[in-house]
Parts: sequence; structure tokens; C-alpha cells
Amino acid sequence: MNAQNSEPSALTLTKKSHSCVRLEKDGRTLVIDPGGFSEQDAAIGAEAILVTHEHPDHFNEERLRAGLEADPAAEIWTLRSVAEKLAAAFPGRVHTIGHGDTFSVAGFDIQVHGELHAVIHPDLPRITNVGYLVDGSVFHPGDALTVPEQPVDTLLLPVMAPWSKVSEVVDYLREVKPRRAIDIHDALLTDLARPIYDTTIGNLAGAGHARLAPGESTGV
Repeated sequence: MNAQNSEPSALTLTKKSHSCVRLEKDGRTLVIDPGGFSEQDAAIGAEAILVTHEHPDHFNEERLRAGLEADPAAEIWTLRSVAEKLAAAFPGRVHTIGHGDTFSVAGFDIQVHGELHAVIHPDLPRITNVGYLVDGSVFHPGDALTVPEQPVDTLLLPVMAPWSKVSEVVDYLREVKPRRAIDIHDALLTDLARPIYDTTIGNLAGAGHARLAPGESTGV
């Protein structure tokens, strides 16, 4: 029998509300940041759940518990501040990670980048925050403008937050230089403001820029 080169498995991304995304490959599912602005069932059906930081729009204990209770084999990978809130209730299923770590979950290869949340205001202490590069392709930065040390194909772009302005979003996109960007962190962006952000980022970013409605999917 002649050996054949195996093609990379197709990866599908489904946008959930705000900063939550669902990644599927070979019938297996990974969910990132099922927070309080995302759907009630955002974590259900995931074999692995990644959480970037402790803010409630990214970390919602009720949604995480629902995901873990729906599948006794489901597990969470996150930084210490989140893991401490869940580890006792789900022993052996909540894993603490940090910048520079690499691991494989549910058939996905994960690299961890970043350490701190973006500055909201100098008077407020900065909390920890990590970003996740999935399969060397899709990068979710959480609430930070972290630039990974390797190329990114698809950047999940936080477009609107109390800690950013649109010029910083554009400069971040220019620095990462992905093939394309898909909006996240957009629950507070009104329909009136969306065309302004779309036009500004699309005209200035120098990369393909897309916005998916919650529930919409795309290949990545």
C-alpha cells in the first residue's frame, strides 16, 4: 500500500455571543470564553473549555458548570484565578495553565500567550489574562492585545471594549498581520455603531475583516 500525505482536518468556527467561540474538528468540540453575555448553553457539548480570564463576560460559573455536568468527561483549562473557583467542585477536571504552556485537548493543539489584561485605567489593578492559539492557526487574545511570536492565520479581534479604542484595534490588527480577522468582544457594540467600526477597521487594517452573527459558522 502506498503511503499518502494526510490533509489537515477541517476546522469550523462558530461565533457565539460576545467573546465566546466554538471550534469543531473531526466531530470534537472546543469552546472558548462562555461568559455571561454568551448563550446559556454555550459550553454544553464541549469536550474542552478554555477561559482567558475572570471577568464575568468571559467567565460565567453557571455556564461552565452546565458544560461539565452535561459531559462527565469535559474539562477546563484556564489561569489560576478562574481554576480556584471551580477545582473543588470538579476535581481533576480543571487545569491551571499560563504563558508559554502548550497542551493538546479534544484533538486540538493549544499554545498559551500573554499574562495580563489590557489597562482599563491606571488606577485599576491589572488582572491576569491569557490568549490561546489553536492548531497554530486561530488566536483568541481574551482582553488583551497580545501579539503571538508566530504567524496567525485567523485573529479573533476584540473590536469594542472599555479598555480600547478603534485606533488601537486597527494597530493591533496591523501588528499581528493575520490572513483575516473575525470580530469578537462585540456585545456592547450597537447596531448604530457597527457600520462605523466595520468601515474603519476594513479600510485601515490591511487584512480581511469579517463579522459573524451569533450562531453563524465559517471554515478556518
